Parts: sequence; C-alpha cells; structure tokens
Amino acid sequence: MAIYTLPELPYDYTALEPVIDPQIVELHHDKHHAAYVKGANDTLEQLEEARDKGSWGSINGLEKNLAFHLSGHILHSIYWHNMTGDGGGEPLAADGVGELGDAIAESFGSFAGFRAQLTKAAATTQGSGWGVLAYEPVSGRLIVEQIYDHQGNVGQGSVPILVFDAWEHAFYLQYKNQKVDFIEAMWNVVNWQDVAKRYTAAKERVGTLLLAP
Repeated sequence: MAIYTLPELPYDYTALEPVIDPQIVELHHDKHHAAYVKGANDTLEQLEEARDKGSWGSINGLEKNLAFHLSGHILHSIYWHNMTGDGGGEPLAADGVGELGDAIAESFGSFAGFRAQLTKAAATTQGSGWGVLAYEPVSGRLIVEQIYDHQGNVGQGSVPILVFDAWEHAFYLQYKNQKVDFIEAMWNVVNWQDVAKRYTAAKERVGTLLLAP
C-alpha cells in the first residue's frame, strides 16, 4: 500500500520574502502540510482495518477523511513548486513559456482577464479553500476553479497546474484578515516555468482518456 511522505521544500524558508514570511512557510509546510500527510496515511490504515474486519459502519467518514487529507497533500505539493523568489510577471515566449501564455490567452481572452478571474476566485472562496488554474482535458482548455476545503467545485478529470492557497494559515500571521492583499502579492512569486511544465504534462498524460471507450 502506498505511503505518503512530506516532500522537502524546493527552497529555504526565507526564499519567498517579502511576499511570504519565513515563519509562515515553516509552519505551513512543517505543520499543516505534514498533518495532511499523516491524516492520509492514518486513514489508509483505518480503511485496511475496516476491510480486515468487514466492518463498514464508518466508511462514509473514512472516505471523506481520505479525500480531504490526500487532496490537501497533493495541492500543497503543487503549491510549493508553483512559487519562486524570482518569479512573477507573465508567461512569455522569451522565457520559454510562450505555449502556456498562448493557452491562457485563448482560454480567458487575455492574461489580464485570467489574472482577474483567478484572483477573484481565490479571494472569494467561502471559508477555507483554494483558487486553481486547471487543465480540462475534454475541451483541451484551461479553466479556473474554486476549491472549498480541498475538494469542492472541481470539474472531474481536471488537472491543477497553478494553485493559490486561500486558507488562513497560508497568510494570517503576515496579512491578518486581508486575504485579497495576500492573493495580489502571490502573483509576484508565481513560478511560470513550473506551471508550464505541469501544463505540458497534463496535456500529454491525460489526453482523451476520459472519453475513451
């Protein structure tokens, strides 16, 4: 059975300053992300025990817990690599990410339109959640999704390639209750090289599998 592990950060705690304070990065990764990894592994063990005993009274809760913790682990694993201290700007051909830039313009009309939509989606999630740029394989286009907690409002089969964490633990120590200010600042650390790689991989790996006979 697969055991999930906490990935190492691709940079040190200070790498995202001044957009994200080192204390936030440390707590967010070492405590919050680690808790999702532990939760996923613990739930897998509980499901194994339920199978061994043929006892399914708690199956609904266990399946919900697995989805919550596993999705949290996956989204955070993307989140760390989506950021870099020398990021920001737009995905441009001169930087080797022109294909992503073209796809954004085609799907949203312009980069400015895309940025406005993802910013608003992330900033207006009800309670805890995420704003996500995802590749939707049936249409072959990019879409923006709002994720509540770690799962809701997600098109089945869509692949997240850029994620903005809008949970309070991602920003509150530094930005207090000003979520919008945090989301706006996030654009200064977007790692377009990473997003472009995820876009290419999503197109190549997902393809038309969802509609295959």
